[in-house]
Amino acid sequence: MTQHPSPKGTQQFRSLFLRLDANSDGFIAVDELRKEMKKIGVSAAEEKAQAILGDYDLNNDGRLDYEEFLTYMMDREKKWKINFQVLDKNNCGVIDQEDIIDLFKELGVVISKQHAKKIIQMMDCDNSMTVDWNEFLQHIILNPAEDIAELVSSWKRSMVFDVGESRPLPMDFTREETDSGAWKKYILAGGIADAVSRTVTAPIDRIKIQLQVYGSGAVSHGLREIRAGGIKSMWQGNAVNVMKGTPQSTLQCLIYNRVKILGEVSEGELTVQQRFGLGCISGAAAHAVFYPLEVLKVRLNLQQAGTYTGLKECAKSIYQNESIVAFYRGFRPSLLCMIPYAGVECAVYQSVMSWAKADAADSSESRLFLCSFAAFASGQTASYPLAVIRTQQQAQAISSTTQTSSAVETLTSIYRNQGIRGFYSGMGASFARAFPCALLNYTLTSRLEILFP
Repeated sequence: MTQHPSPKGTQQFRSLFLRLDANSDGFIAVDELRKEMKKIGVSAAEEKAQAILGDYDLNNDGRLDYEEFLTYMMDREKKWKINFQVLDKNNCGVIDQEDIIDLFKELGVVISKQHAKKIIQMMDCDNSMTVDWNEFLQHIILNPAEDIAELVSSWKRSMVFDVGESRPLPMDFTREETDSGAWKKYILAGGIADAVSRTVTAPIDRIKIQLQVYGSGAVSHGLREIRAGGIKSMWQGNAVNVMKGTPQSTLQCLIYNRVKILGEVSEGELTVQQRFGLGCISGAAAHAVFYPLEVLKVRLNLQQAGTYTGLKECAKSIYQNESIVAFYRGFRPSLLCMIPYAGVECAVYQSVMSWAKADAADSSESRLFLCSFAAFASGQTASYPLAVIRTQQQAQAISSTTQTSSAVETLTSIYRNQGIRGFYSGMGASFARAFPCALLNYTLTSRLEILFP
């Protein structure tokens, strides 16, 4: 026999039931429940909605009537009452922004006041900027997290910034997301966002590559290409860049998480050193698989518009006129540049976050974003000379006068012709590209994740 809640609780539950019953037929269907879950960022919403019906649809009609949904709501109330008291640090009966900041801080994550405010607004029904028990209960009814850690993980999904050249693909998937296939949604959303951001910033990327190869002569070279091929020539090589980006990031992510699962290590247990090691292993493996596409991108970026009819002809030309080894020219410095980039960025990021933890409440979203950019800039500065050497080696044999040279010979040539400045040609363009890339990736990924089932 169902134990009914108090009159106030009954009114609250009835109100939530009516809100979820979008077509007002007196039942809650899987699709209605899934849509509400997705609005608050619940991962694997389809599977979780199905699981709720599987447990509480007593007459097996594929939907929940009010009595069945009431049983589910009361079970959630019983399960989360104690957790709410844990979150309410000062025992005032409500959760505020400071409680959210403290909760994330205990889990080793620094968030800004703006992020904490967004989480509160996600649950706050009366615009008081605090969350009482009834508001919190409505949230966890729609967010069927099993514990506080899983609840926080769902909140974190909407708070990712990445100012690097790759899209903000979430590297750490929970076991549940891996098993349910929810990771596919994040990869699809991130892949589309990545393609858009790469396409929008393609002219800047091409300028960067030309500066790395031609130095001060890049401007005159670029103007000649525009006169010959028009503005659209600035997007030459973008197709292969898009083809490379998402699959490489996806493969790196899968390797990262597979190694983590095989090592039976959960996300929260990974140390900085372990994350760095996993990142290097997965990054190097994915980089090796897709490196030929990087060579093709550079060749297409540097050739005059119309030289090749497409990617296939470019690849055929390299194979016939050089050798298959040419597709991995510059691979060693490329692989080496990953280590200082990842290491320095990781070290600076950890230092910045340690500083931010000391004053977490005053860390604004823009402030944390700039701190993340500082970490990216530090890693980029440390590894950039190797990136220039890599690009110049990739560009070899682009003309009949160019001779193949080793990484050391390329390094010597750059220093002799351009001095120290030559090792940082195009770095300003790289930084200029990072901002729009990060903003486009973040905005589009968060929007697309809501649209995909």
